[in-house]
Amino acid sequence: MTRPETSHLFYQTGQRRPVLDQARGVYMWDVDGKRYLDGSSGAMVCNIGHSNPRVLDAMRKQMDKSTFGYRLHFETEPAEQLAARTAGLAPDGLDKVFFVSGGSEAVESAIKLARQHALAIGEVGRYKVISRDPSYHGCTLGALALTGYAPLTEPFDPMMRPMPKIPAPRAYLDGLDPEDEATGHHYADMLEEKILNEGPDTVLAFIVEPVGGASTGALVPPKGYMKRIREICSRHGVLLIHDEVMTGGGRTGKFFAADHWDVAPDILVISKGFAAGYSPLGAMVAHRDIVARVLDAGGFLHGFTYAGNPLACAAGLAVLDEIEREHLCTNAASTGALLKGELTGLMNRYGIIGDVRGEGLLLAFELVEDRAGMTPLPRELNAFSLLVDIAYENGLIIYSRRTRGGYSGDHFLIAPPMISTPDHVAEIVDGLDKSLRQLVDRFSQQRARVG
Repeated sequence: MTRPETSHLFYQTGQRRPVLDQARGVYMWDVDGKRYLDGSSGAMVCNIGHSNPRVLDAMRKQMDKSTFGYRLHFETEPAEQLAARTAGLAPDGLDKVFFVSGGSEAVESAIKLARQHALAIGEVGRYKVISRDPSYHGCTLGALALTGYAPLTEPFDPMMRPMPKIPAPRAYLDGLDPEDEATGHHYADMLEEKILNEGPDTVLAFIVEPVGGASTGALVPPKGYMKRIREICSRHGVLLIHDEVMTGGGRTGKFFAADHWDVAPDILVISKGFAAGYSPLGAMVAHRDIVARVLDAGGFLHGFTYAGNPLACAAGLAVLDEIEREHLCTNAASTGALLKGELTGLMNRYGIIGDVRGEGLLLAFELVEDRAGMTPLPRELNAFSLLVDIAYENGLIIYSRRTRGGYSGDHFLIAPPMISTPDHVAEIVDGLDKSLRQLVDRFSQQRARVG
């Protein structure tokens, strides 16, 4: 297929890209034969790599049996098996699973379950869901109300009920030591202050990404943060929701990122790497007591047509098999440590890199004008999109966002598939080195012309 001159598709922008021909492992090829290394796993989705033959075989076998069974008409073997496997991976007590097709649906499901739980136990005044700024929790209106990323939320503010926010624990910007528990407590205590200011009887839940996603660029919380917010939520009867849409599935080196701190939420959500791009799939996993109270009060007033789709669940089961068979969580930890070290090496060579952060194979680096003050690059340079385009031309796919709430700052997520090897790391770093050198040269030429 050649790229049509006029496309009838539209997404965020009118930007065109080459036509994808095939993908295998960590690589993708366009129809002209150019190869790209998928350094961001798509949108941090393709955790086990592309076109895994065992996953494809499992999907073919399920297609021969059934591709759809509506949840109100049938229970299906793949859905039951995947729910059991997922519950076995989740913290104790979180053993009730509600399937969806993606991350936004999972977050919507979580906040609606939390609200119905409050109604079921007579706490009808609880409706506020506190989140962080910046943050990203999805594009549906309920999930968007929790999102702290102004370019994505401001156009829809009149259509949403505002939800309270607290600052994300960006110690690297505030000049605080992330290894000091006092730093973690400093940021976590902002949650308690917000709960008290809002009125504890009105606060339903707090939602947090254990390791930050696109909005904060793989932000790892300071020491003591995760345990402290768990204590605060428990003290005030506020449900704790872990958004593991991006981190769940082993990317950080553990199946759920919160396992790094041995902290259990009341509800968690997962998608993206859950079926690793082989089929749209996500899940909300809730504590059994929450679900029991909601069902006893008349049922969960929520649902999606494709919930528990047998083909998607068969893909999810095969992905879990692959993660366990190939020890991909362990590989994400070891290969991620190697890659993080190499990114730090790039920071030592390029003064434009102000910070390297992340866990496992969810890593990021941030570009700055001045490292000492962490001053962002001038926004008109559009470095966040320019470096992505340069790297793309060099055959390396990376993912970017604006760091400072969406309007300024530039960070780049480096999150290759969990099957990546040291050779792949070397190729990624070579591609980044070449692309950064071209970016710096372009900026120097621009400033010389202005000067």
